[in-house]
Amino acid sequence: MDISDASRTTTQTVTDYDRAKEVQAFDDTKAGVKGLVDAGIVNIPRIFIRPPEELVEELTSHQTNSQVPVIDLDGVRGNKLEEIVDQVRAAAETWGFFQVVNHGIPLNVLEEIIEGIRKFNEQDVELKKEFYTRDRARNVRFNSNFDLHYSRTANWRDTDAVREYIKNVTKLGETLFELLSLALGLKAEHLQEIGCPKEYTLPCHYYPSCPQPDLTLGATGHSDPSFLTILLQDQIGGLQVFHDNQWVGVQPIVGGLVVNIGDFLEVVSNDKFKSVNHRVVAGHVGPRVSVACFFMGHNAEIPKSYGPIKELTSEENPPIYRDFLPSECFSKRFSMAVDDNSLLHQLKL
Repeated sequence: MDISDASRTTTQTVTDYDRAKEVQAFDDTKAGVKGLVDAGIVNIPRIFIRPPEELVEELTSHQTNSQVPVIDLDGVRGNKLEEIVDQVRAAAETWGFFQVVNHGIPLNVLEEIIEGIRKFNEQDVELKKEFYTRDRARNVRFNSNFDLHYSRTANWRDTDAVREYIKNVTKLGETLFELLSLALGLKAEHLQEIGCPKEYTLPCHYYPSCPQPDLTLGATGHSDPSFLTILLQDQIGGLQVFHDNQWVGVQPIVGGLVVNIGDFLEVVSNDKFKSVNHRVVAGHVGPRVSVACFFMGHNAEIPKSYGPIKELTSEENPPIYRDFLPSECFSKRFSMAVDDNSLLHQLKL
């Protein structure tokens, strides 16, 4: 399970200072970005400042009133199934994102895990240092987010709140994979039978308030190396999706969950479903807390290759992507600088 003390760092090499040295010095504190905030910084360290061209582009871009689709899952087991499948298909093909309500997870379960993440991050730093590591072999890890070293971070203790949330969110994941299978014109069990929800990771993110949010990001633009992501976010907001060449804010809904198509599902659907870039903007208001459940398929212990589903390909619609191993792609995705769908580009035939 993952807890990310999240911050955005630039990938640009700056010649007037040793960036790698400063990044390592920050990492060696084992206090994360919250440690900087607790120390009362007014100006953010330069390792977190975005490249000048990005900042200029941000100032000249315009806002949009578009909204990510919201899908009511009430009646998914009844007479509304066909209508819900149509909505899921439209969202997966055009946005790559949607929010779900009436999904069956009790509100108190959502609130308890959010509160638990907040309490973990706000405890004494000396207690958290025990978990600070970038060793991916450790099941419970705490560190700053993947932008810093291009590696995903992790952490949290095994508690009743976590176990209850995992039980509920994995059950919801199975329902969503059924809907997505039907949306592809397959039998409801297809994506589950090939193992898409087989394994999962649970990154939990804590974004402290930022003194200079206009210079940085909470998480840089990226797509997810997974089949599907279910995200719980608090009411602060900040998540944005890249749609129609602009960033669209995903407004929090009390009790709602954000769902997005991952890179792997775009591959097996042969480009029918879209894995799109998204990011988190920094803000003066905080902390912002979120929990992401990534469904990874057969990953490390039982390797299995995936590729475009045969039923979705033909002479008129040949495979666009090659077969891949999720474990290989996950490591590759976080070992390189973040780029627009760079993993998908590497998997194309």
